[in-house]
Amino acid sequence: MQPKTLLQSIAAPFRQFIRNESSSGILLILSTVIALVWANSPLSPAYFNLWDTPVSISIGEDSFSKPLLLWVNDGLMAIFFFTIGLEIKKEVIDGELSTPRKAALPLLAAVGGMVVPVGLFFLLQDAGPGMKGWGIPMATDIAFSIGILSLLGSRVPLGMKVFLTAFAIVDDLGAIFVITVFYSHEVHWGALAMSGGILAFLFLCNHMFSIKRNWVYLLGGLGVWYYMFKSGIHPTIAGVLVAMAVPATNKLRARRFASRIEDFLDEFRMEKADGGGPFIPDPELHQLQDLRNRARSVLPPLQRLEYQLNDFVAFFVMPLFALANAGIKFGGSGEVFGQPLFMNIAVALLFGKVIGIVLFSWLAVKLRIADLPLRTGWVQMAGLGLLGGIGFTMALFISNLALEGAALLAQAKLGILIGSFVAGTAGYLLLHYTLREPLEEELESVAASGQEQTV
Repeated sequence: MQPKTLLQSIAAPFRQFIRNESSSGILLILSTVIALVWANSPLSPAYFNLWDTPVSISIGEDSFSKPLLLWVNDGLMAIFFFTIGLEIKKEVIDGELSTPRKAALPLLAAVGGMVVPVGLFFLLQDAGPGMKGWGIPMATDIAFSIGILSLLGSRVPLGMKVFLTAFAIVDDLGAIFVITVFYSHEVHWGALAMSGGILAFLFLCNHMFSIKRNWVYLLGGLGVWYYMFKSGIHPTIAGVLVAMAVPATNKLRARRFASRIEDFLDEFRMEKADGGGPFIPDPELHQLQDLRNRARSVLPPLQRLEYQLNDFVAFFVMPLFALANAGIKFGGSGEVFGQPLFMNIAVALLFGKVIGIVLFSWLAVKLRIADLPLRTGWVQMAGLGLLGGIGFTMALFISNLALEGAALLAQAKLGILIGSFVAGTAGYLLLHYTLREPLEEELESVAASGQEQTV
């Protein structure tokens, strides 16, 4: 076998894994298991010491030092929130949140999926330090929920995937609002003004100067993040705000690009650039470079950034976040299991989410402001509601902001893991046994209509 063919055969399974919708969720599960095993192994001190390692950054005379864990949670997760912001903007401009009719069902379902779990948590949790964790059960993990749904394959109607994606996006938007308003620290207004000034400049670059260069918004985004960090507002919010400034229009329309390609191919054939040598003559080389630039101009900067960052976030940022945050030491686990915070978070995630999502969706349908997705009944909506109870990434993120002390944080994390695991498993099983292949449904429908005609 040739070396190139051998390398291709080795790389093919990895490319296929990355293209699979469920791969990100699988990697998150693997990272969580590694974190739990590592934190409870003889190498446990190495795990906790790693994330406590101080990392310093200096900019001029200004410098700050934070543990590695905070650089993951405050730095890398800002990129995660940036991709969420890009997705929200895309859906609002031209997607499932672009019209009131389209947005009604996922919007109301997300409201129910936030309000009911929080209300249930308040009913169950006694006053005290643990009450600060009320925002934990309101979050849904997009990667996990979509990944589990994709395991069901072609039986899942497109409308169900669209609903779950749109719902999770709105849910994340609500979580971002809660983080900004309730879980930020004392505000330093000078730094916040600097952050707002850079952000305003980025909006001017887009709407007044029509600048489409991604590096302008990424470089400006670093400035927004830095001063947001110094202001006391949680810096990951900078990711969402900067995403709103990224241009969503292209320089070159697809029709003009297609026409230019046809002209280029005609010229390229006439010049006989492939005259036998390995190199392309300069005139044709300039044409190829021009074609590459035009190809970049067809894709809006927002979509290009989302495409470029998607794999990095899904296969590096989120697994690393899980590895850094899911390590719970079970020594003295009886104390964790015996505390109400652990159970209240798990119950709020499992029952609060499904009740809130189904109830508010039912209200939207009954009020005639929305319709259920095609081939989706209330049993399937309950399955989607259970998948909405997978709070993993966002719930862990909020728990780090809301709770102080290792004991409370361990209770919250264990509640998140168990609640998310039970909700995800129950949702998968419910959908697995109630969804049917499209062809099977069509055959049953034809048979039923034939029986009616016979009668």
